[in-house]
Amino acid sequence: MGSTPRIAIDAMGGDTGPAVMIGGADRALKRRDDLSFLMFGDKAPIRASLEEYPNLSKVTQIVHCDDVIAATDKPSQAIRRAKTTSMGRAIAAVKAGDAAAMVSAGNTGALMAMSKLALRTMPGIDRPALAALLPTLGENDLVMLDLGANTESDSRNLVQFAVMGAAYSRVVLDLERPRVRLLNIGTEELKGTDELKEAAAILRDADHLRMRFDGFTEGDKLSTGEVDVIVTDGFSGNIALKTAEGTARFVTDLLRRAFTSSIRSKVGFLISRPATELLRHHLDPNNHNGAVFLGLNGLVVKSHGNANEKGVANAIRVAARMVREDLTRKIIDDLNTISIEREATK
Repeated sequence: MGSTPRIAIDAMGGDTGPAVMIGGADRALKRRDDLSFLMFGDKAPIRASLEEYPNLSKVTQIVHCDDVIAATDKPSQAIRRAKTTSMGRAIAAVKAGDAAAMVSAGNTGALMAMSKLALRTMPGIDRPALAALLPTLGENDLVMLDLGANTESDSRNLVQFAVMGAAYSRVVLDLERPRVRLLNIGTEELKGTDELKEAAAILRDADHLRMRFDGFTEGDKLSTGEVDVIVTDGFSGNIALKTAEGTARFVTDLLRRAFTSSIRSKVGFLISRPATELLRHHLDPNNHNGAVFLGLNGLVVKSHGNANEKGVANAIRVAARMVREDLTRKIIDDLNTISIEREATK
């Protein structure tokens, strides 16, 4: 593959079909022309959409697949059809080395199950984690994991999540020593479960890693910009993420109603439009699109099912950047470092 990241695209996944996935790939290519693509799915609509993008067509190979994973398919059903579906074959391309990463907007549970089965976990990782970027009031976004891959996590899992999240933060946010905290019901050291306390003790002693562990944080601090990586189990993480997304929709809908309630409020909207546009841009999930399954022997990126072309392009850029920055190697190096240090202190 050389220095050119080749990305496998599940063109049939998501709510919008191949046209948006292909349009997003073209936007990503315009920003970085060193990309190439394998498009998996129904050849006819993919080819028809590609005709609109001559430059993309030159660097894209279509792999026809008759079968598609539906949003309603259970992970067990998806696994049985891994060899025939666009999602399963895109993952297989990463495993075979034909692609450096894959992007899908399809069924999250199916994508996680098939990816874990096909790619397996990296050495030193017990369970993969789903990580994503969240907007904050600070200078950069926030990396949060796990967001639903594991409903329960012990202290060892949480430490591994912290190592993976810090490495991912260094790649996507250009942070030399990201600030890492564990999500908890309070900031005091005595609060939380035994698993959280044990993970915190290990991370406090891991000052040899390229991260700065700052203890615990609470859910109301997710958007303040005080932390770069928040680590939690998938149960709590998924609830926190959905709550944040719901709050963002509530705020935007409330503002929309307020600004359309009277003539005076409409005039106020025109005056404050630059500020409201900035708010809309900040809360637009397409600007933060691209959740990553960390801890696998291969790079898999999950796009929102209803992402637009800009959102798909962002997911592809996340995948390509992880390839260029060799994220997998950085995670392995950090895990090896923490293992060596723990053995030396025994």
